[in-house]
Amino acid sequence: MADVNRTNGGANLLALRSHNTALVLDLLRGAGADGISRLELAERTGLTPQAVSKITARLRQEGLAVEAGHRASTGGKRRTVLRLVPGAGHAVGVHLDRDALRAVLVDLAGTVVAERCAVLDLGAGAEAVVAVVAEEVESLAKGVRGGDGAGAAGADTVAAESLPALLGVGVALPGPLDHTRGVLHRVTGFPEWNGFPLRDALARRLGVPVAVDKDTNAAALGLAVAGERGSFAYLHLGTGLGAGLVIDGAVHRGARTGAGEFGHQVVQLDGPPCGCGDRGCVEALCLAAVARGDLAEAARVLGIAAGNLIALLDIDLVLLGGRTIATARDAFLRGVAAVLDERARRAGEEPVPVRAAPGEVADGAAQLVLGPLFGRADA
Repeated sequence: MADVNRTNGGANLLALRSHNTALVLDLLRGAGADGISRLELAERTGLTPQAVSKITARLRQEGLAVEAGHRASTGGKRRTVLRLVPGAGHAVGVHLDRDALRAVLVDLAGTVVAERCAVLDLGAGAEAVVAVVAEEVESLAKGVRGGDGAGAAGADTVAAESLPALLGVGVALPGPLDHTRGVLHRVTGFPEWNGFPLRDALARRLGVPVAVDKDTNAAALGLAVAGERGSFAYLHLGTGLGAGLVIDGAVHRGARTGAGEFGHQVVQLDGPPCGCGDRGCVEALCLAAVARGDLAEAARVLGIAAGNLIALLDIDLVLLGGRTIATARDAFLRGVAAVLDERARRAGEEPVPVRAAPGEVADGAAQLVLGPLFGRADA
C-alpha cells in the first residue's frame, strides 16, 4: 500500500491522529466560514491556551487551518479567528448497491465536490466489482484535477500521488459484514461474497486506506455527523431493507456488526420466502407490496416494523431513506407515521416523529474516513 502518512496537499495523517488535534479540528469544522478563536477553542476543549496554540500552529503549517479575520474587541486585544480549509483533504464515499454504484468526493467539511454513478452487478464477482470501484475513484480524482490524465484506471494499482489529498475511501454496501476487518459475510442474495476481504483488496488496488461498513450504518454515521442528535433509527428501503441505529449519539453496530438487520425480522410466520432463508420477513413483505404497486401496504408493513424497533429501543426519531422511499416519499412518511401515531395513542404516549433523511449513503460512507480525523469515528 502506498504511504499516505506523508504531507499531501496539507493532509498529514500522523499529525491528525492526536485526540486533542481531533477535538480542535472538529470545532473548526463546526465553526464553518465564520471561524473560531484560540480562546474559544481552549474553553470548549478544556485544553490550555498553550496547547491550543501549538495545535493550531501545526494545522496552519500543514494548510489545514488559516486565519479568518478578528473578533470585535470587548475591551482587550482583538481575537484572531481561525477556520478550517475544506479543500486541504478529501475522502471518497462509495455506495455499492445490488445493481448500482454511487461515489462522491467530499472535502474536509463534508461537502460533495464531485459525484459518479454507474451500473453495477454485485453478483458479477469480487474482481469485477473491485475494478469498477477503482475506476470510479480515479475518475472522481481526475475530475477535480481538471482531467490532467494522471493515474490510470486500468492499471493494477492507482497511484496515490495522482489523487488530490485523498485521505481514504469509505465503502458502504448491504450486510451482513465484519466492519472491523472489512470482510463480507453472506450478503443477502449474494452468498458468493462470504469471507471476501473487501477492505484489503480495495486498499491494495487503490493504494490508500479503505474502510468498509454496512450501507445503513454509514448513512446513520453521516446523519449524526451532520447534526442529528440523541437516539434515532435510519430505515433504508431500496433493493433491500435495513436499519442504521444511533444510540445516545453513537452508531450501534453490535459485537459482530450485526445490529440493524432490520429487514429480517419475521412478522408473518407463513409469509412469502425471503432471500435470507426465512419466511415472512419485513423486507420480503415490503418489497412484494412495492412490486405490485401497493405503496400503502408497503408503508404499513414498514410502520409496523418501525413500531417494533421503537418498543425495543425507545428511540427518539425515525428517518426514512433509500431510493424506493425517494420515489414516493410522502406516501411512505404518511403511512409509517399513521402506524406509529396509532401505536402511541394506544400506549398514551407522544408519537415518535418520522422524517425523510437528508443526504445519501455515499455521503455517509465518506465519513467512515473523515470521522476519525475529527474524533467522530462512531458519531
